[in-house]
Amino acid sequence: MELLKQLGEFFLQSVPTLILVFLFYWFLKANLFQPLTKVMAERSAQIEGARRESDASQAAAQEKVRAYQEAQKKARAEVYAEQEAARRVVLEERAMLVRKTRDHVHEKIRSAKEVIARDFATARAQLEKESQALGAEIVRTILERRPPASPAAKGVQ
Repeated sequence: MELLKQLGEFFLQSVPTLILVFLFYWFLKANLFQPLTKVMAERSAQIEGARRESDASQAAAQEKVRAYQEAQKKARAEVYAEQEAARRVVLEERAMLVRKTRDHVHEKIRSAKEVIARDFATARAQLEKESQALGAEIVRTILERRPPASPAAKGVQ
């Protein structure tokens, strides 16, 4: 029983310590832990808000990048279309110039052929005229050079 009595005294002596520990706990809870928890909750809310703002800002930046790339793509397409139109105009001008040059060359060739044909006809007519005159002159020259036929010359042969 003595043990129970000692335990009872020990318990009675520890009651003021336990009361002080509980009071100290409530004091710390009210003055330290609750404000600390409140500050941590506010900080967590601010962090979460900043994170949401960051995500929204990042999404807006991604949208701006996409819009910029789309505008750049459209601008490139317009430039390519303008270049293609200019290329077509140059090709058409070149084709027209080639056609004009070809027509001009064909006209020169045709006129040159006509000149050659006229010169050929003139030369042929002149040759025919001269050939008759030359033939007549050759016959006359041959006939003039021929000695008259003598009876002695006929027998030698």
